[in-house]
Amino acid sequence: MEPATYVIGADFGTDSVRSVIINSRNGQEITSSVFYYPRWKQHLYCNPSSQQYRQHPLDYLEGIETSVRHCVEQAGPEVAKRIKAISVDTTGSTPVAVDKTGTPLCFLPGLENNPNALFVLWKDHTSTGEAEEINKHAAKYPVNYLQFVGGIYSSEWFWAKLLHILREDEAIRNNIYSFVEHCDWIPYVLTGGTDAAQLKRGVCSAGHKALYAAEFGGLPPDTFFSELDPLLKGFTERLFTRTYTSAEKAGTISPDWAVKLGLSNDVVVGIGAFDCHMGAVGGQIEPYYLSKVMGTSTCDILVAPKADMTDKLVRGICGQVDGSVIPGMIGLEAGQSAFGDAYAWFKNLLSWPLQEIEDETLRNNITDNLINRLSTEAAKIPLNEKDELALDWLNGRRTPDADQLVKGAFTGLDLSTDAPRMFKALVEATCFGAKAITDRFVEEGIPVKGLIALGGVARKSPFVMQTMADVMNMPIRIHSSEQTCAAGAAMFAATAAGIYATVEDAMKAMGQGFDKEYKPIRKNVALYKKRFKRYKKLGVFVAR
Repeated sequence: MEPATYVIGADFGTDSVRSVIINSRNGQEITSSVFYYPRWKQHLYCNPSSQQYRQHPLDYLEGIETSVRHCVEQAGPEVAKRIKAISVDTTGSTPVAVDKTGTPLCFLPGLENNPNALFVLWKDHTSTGEAEEINKHAAKYPVNYLQFVGGIYSSEWFWAKLLHILREDEAIRNNIYSFVEHCDWIPYVLTGGTDAAQLKRGVCSAGHKALYAAEFGGLPPDTFFSELDPLLKGFTERLFTRTYTSAEKAGTISPDWAVKLGLSNDVVVGIGAFDCHMGAVGGQIEPYYLSKVMGTSTCDILVAPKADMTDKLVRGICGQVDGSVIPGMIGLEAGQSAFGDAYAWFKNLLSWPLQEIEDETLRNNITDNLINRLSTEAAKIPLNEKDELALDWLNGRRTPDADQLVKGAFTGLDLSTDAPRMFKALVEATCFGAKAITDRFVEEGIPVKGLIALGGVARKSPFVMQTMADVMNMPIRIHSSEQTCAAGAAMFAATAAGIYATVEDAMKAMGQGFDKEYKPIRKNVALYKKRFKRYKKLGVFVAR
């Protein structure tokens, strides 16, 4: 038997980057390492009151160097010399303004601490006004340029964010050459890119966030954008006309980065993609099974054969793009703007008085266990149709029907309402939001045969997952991998390096299977069906 070969997957999340070295033969994880972004942890460049969330590229660069290098050192020289490829996934849409060399503008003199020169994180909603303008503007054209992104453009996406920073900041206008997604920028850096015009863009980010479609011959025409605002004139020429799937190569690692990461000079760098898309592959997605990557937000991914999608356009989702998940299939994306973030908000709300405790260890011991305690107590509360009810739009609504201006809500509170009851209502709300997505797929003629849950919430929160199964009235399989996004990136790396001919082959060989399943509890299903109707009525009322 030939010696084993290895691949690296790096998963850039909201708070950290997780890197893994995986045996390409069987998917066995050899080593892993997590790097928490230090500047993000200090809440630098963020202003929650205005929904501004920015991240510094140094967090990313330091993160991949530290985490990958740590993995390589742990694995040892025999493994290191047989590492064949690396691929990355990132949050998205998380773009950055760059100059002609592809350098983020925050690295230019005078722009070091300018938030508009940093990566605009996926959950940044400062461009809600621009998104609304794009939606109104698109309605004027005979060609529906929003047809492949669910018919509604979101403030979480590429063009709205670009227009916002251009309008807000003369320094950006004077220095910007192009706008680049995080998942496209990292492979460009790793391959030693020096010309932004040559930067390879993945179809994942291009199709789901930047309005790229083969049916349009690429991006919408420059006139579509320049007639919206002259500040956008000429940007399409400096972006891209071709895209690539994540099964393809971005190039070979540069000598500098090979040294930094402790790798050989022939390591292949794959095309990047968003975390949920690669996570779906790491979680062994199947056609018509909804893959739910559950973290700070959720991203719901479904794949369907191209032949089945002829003349089908799903309203109000984050897009349907040929090859964005698995080459040769249509990838459909939806999701919720707040999931784990909603629980974190409630935890922080309850923990506020504890900030006065000077003993950090004691303070952390109390707060770190808070969600588990709330879950335990909430699970004991008998279900009642008229229990406290919540709306999960604490960070706006991603899908169905994007609207980042809507707000969360609680109703039915009285003096008997305590923290576990409010937490129960919040968990139910996030599950109702998930059901609204599944229902939209079904209403639009896309069957959902089952659910696959991935990520930290799925593996660590039995109360949340049982509630989800009851609300959805379908079983939910929990993938056994702790790092499905990084594992998916590794599968794409193995495909880009030619170890496997197709992504499906890589999934079959490297997938780790499922280790748990939650099934609906019949008596709960009927009650949740009634409560879901109340949730929808509350949503209509709040959104007025």
